[in-house]
Amino acid sequence: MQLREVIGRRRSIRFMQPYKPVEPEKIQRMLEAARIASHWGNVQTLRAVVVFKDSAPPEVLEAITAPVAGFQIRIAPVVIVWYVETAAIDEQPDRLRELLKAGALGFGEGKEEALERQLIPFFTGLTERLKAPGLNELDCGQGIAQATLMAFEQGLGTCLLGGGNTEKMRVNLGLPESCRILILQTVGYPAESPEAGGQRPRQPFEKLFQMNGYDKPFPRCPEVVEELTRDGMFQAPAPAPWREAELDYLKNALGIKGHGLI
Repeated sequence: MQLREVIGRRRSIRFMQPYKPVEPEKIQRMLEAARIASHWGNVQTLRAVVVFKDSAPPEVLEAITAPVAGFQIRIAPVVIVWYVETAAIDEQPDRLRELLKAGALGFGEGKEEALERQLIPFFTGLTERLKAPGLNELDCGQGIAQATLMAFEQGLGTCLLGGGNTEKMRVNLGLPESCRILILQTVGYPAESPEAGGQRPRQPFEKLFQMNGYDKPFPRCPEVVEELTRDGMFQAPAPAPWREAELDYLKNALGIKGHGLI
């Protein structure tokens, strides 16, 4: 499957097949994709606890319950709890030395001395600031995005969900205080169609992106849009005419109560 088609199919799949388990090797491929994602200073603060519903103890299952999107967490065979390990930043000098040895940092004579006398002390002085929310979340997002693309390439569906009381979740999962939970990702085989009702509404391209200045919209080439549409990256806009019937069927088949707005 081409990357463009994978991106085009990357809808939030909220309705999973609860009776069909996800193979651990498919989850491993998602984690491998996240592991090799780019991260500032190569500190790799992105970590995860993978919860398999069919084998996790009751206290772990209780830990990932959330007041919002509860039915999605309940029916998904796998929930990945993504989090930031801020303690990894304390190891940044070693990560920088690894980059230097790998030929990915600096060039010419004297680079070892420059690393030890300039770069490492500079970042060491910013250690506590670098642990704060911000840059780490940005780079962790790249890893989660790569994991999501890997999931869709393997025929899986996923949805990213807020975790409610993340501090309680951190404690219940046994994570140290240095960890900061980012988001929950449900994973499973889709019970709904891959289109999930069509392309969700998006703001106009020209409103979101600029060229050479804030007041200069990036020109959108119609030929590129046509090309990406042919490749399956763009789908017909939601709602599909059959969507309400599909949602009604899924609600009854999966035993979901309530209005299902989330």
